Amino acid sequence: MTRELLPTATPARTRAAVLQAVRPHRRTAVAGFGLLIVATSVGLLIQPLLGHIVDLVAGREQAAALAVPAALLVLVGLVQGALTAWGLTLVARLGETALADLRERFVERVLALPLDRAERAGSGDLTSRVTGDVARVAEAVRSALPALARSLLSIVLTLGALALLDWRFLAAALLAVPVQVHTARWYVRNAVPLYAAQRVATGEQQQQLLDTIAGASTVRAFRAESEHLERVAGRSRAAVELTMRGVRLMLRFYSRLHVAEYAGLAAVLAVGVLLVRDGSATIGTATAAALYFHNLFGPINTALALLDDAQAATASLARVVGVVGVADAAPADPAPAIRQQEGGGVSVRGLAHAYEPGDPVLHGVDLDIRPGERVALVGASGAGKTTLAKLVAGVHEPTAGTVETPSGVAMVTQEVHVFAGPLADDLRLARPDATDDELRAALATVDALAWAEELPDGLATVVGEGGHRLTGAQRQQLALARLVLADPAVAVLDEATAEAGSVGARLLERAVERAVDGRTALIVAHRLTQAAAADSVVVMEDGRVVERGSHADLRAAGGRYAAHWSAWTDHRPTPDGRLPNR
Repeated sequence: MTRELLPTATPARTRAAVLQAVRPHRRTAVAGFGLLIVATSVGLLIQPLLGHIVDLVAGREQAAALAVPAALLVLVGLVQGALTAWGLTLVARLGETALADLRERFVERVLALPLDRAERAGSGDLTSRVTGDVARVAEAVRSALPALARSLLSIVLTLGALALLDWRFLAAALLAVPVQVHTARWYVRNAVPLYAAQRVATGEQQQQLLDTIAGASTVRAFRAESEHLERVAGRSRAAVELTMRGVRLMLRFYSRLHVAEYAGLAAVLAVGVLLVRDGSATIGTATAAALYFHNLFGPINTALALLDDAQAATASLARVVGVVGVADAAPADPAPAIRQQEGGGVSVRGLAHAYEPGDPVLHGVDLDIRPGERVALVGASGAGKTTLAKLVAGVHEPTAGTVETPSGVAMVTQEVHVFAGPLADDLRLARPDATDDELRAALATVDALAWAEELPDGLATVVGEGGHRLTGAQRQQLALARLVLADPAVAVLDEATAEAGSVGARLLERAVERAVDGRTALIVAHRLTQAAAADSVVVMEDGRVVERGSHADLRAAGGRYAAHWSAWTDHRPTPDGRLPNR
């Protein structure tokens, strides 16, 4: 299957997603930024007060004259600190709330992604977005957003204060702006594609690590360790190289900012000397102007330095919103090829499917399953059984043809995931409001109640990663119990007894029979004993239905199913130790 990464949102789409997340919290935003504006304005009184103290000292005033401005300095500091803390708290609350909303939408839409779309992207791409990208955006919201808001307000209001002192001080300070603007534009132009490429490289690195670790046994069996290590090293080198390019970019960025700072400060000091010399300003006023510009170093450097975090976070946010956009773009109603119908039956017409263009795995399949009928799919590996089952279950969308099913369809596959947590919570994934008695009844239906109650803490026993380890057969019984709790009209089982091995096969086959009792069922038969117990058997070959009928009729017909059955039963002794008749 060709790898197809999930999309990255455009800047316009990213901005729209941010506005959508912030819009419900407008009052908090206005209050938070309003308080920061007031706090910053109060803080701007510090420089004039210090300038006034300089004038008092230069004029050889009495020491008592310094008491009032000194007391005002203390008061300004206290008021500014309190208002800043309050404002930053509201801004942080705004950011965290908006981020929580976005994260919930992201998780919701990830779960809504079509399985084949997620499979084409690869687990590495999705994992890096769920972990690294979400974490980077969260860190930016917690630290960068409040600091950036405060810095921008300080810059704007300080420039306004310089103009109030004398417009010539503002003109001198603005000499640094062209260098800073050019530096910022240069940085953004180079940083945006660099950080986007870095996030993609990180996703590819994670994908290679996951592939290598997941297939470790196969890699060792074919002695391909060196090849896979080289692939991991290559992906890692690519990610490290992009990271180092980012570091070099930042070093050049800061060096250019220092040039702007010193040029601007020199200009303000020169203007101050000239104004004091001709009597247009006092020494205190010139001192206040120099302090204003010097105090701009911190906010300007913070704001421009946060461009680094902002660009990295923006790249990550675009990848997060890109996943949300995939689901947003999907139609809310079932696709035309997958339709809902009344009753409990299934109707498939002209069904075709290809995982890769030009390489179909199903060819014009027609299939009808009556309500309550149990149909077994059999055939050699690669015949298209699993693909047909997934199309009926709605996991994939067909390339051509239609599938009509009731609204309630559930699928149990050979690969069962046990979620970390209490066993009861794992079961309640199928029905969150199920009582303990209903959980026990579902377990009893699939012959799993006995071992479940023998667990150390019964239904409260923690299973999954880091918890009590379940056997393959127990995991399958757990999946079948979920099926019972979900109570779908149609059950699709894809080799749901394959993990049992020979010893537990019969146990799981009984569990399957009970779980699908009274439901329409499509069963990909791993063992032909399941086909023998089904109401109807469908034989597939090369993506086509080649035979259909009851077990007895197909055996008597002497066709492909009869050959499968003969091969299956050959050398399988009966309970009395004899080989069965064909």
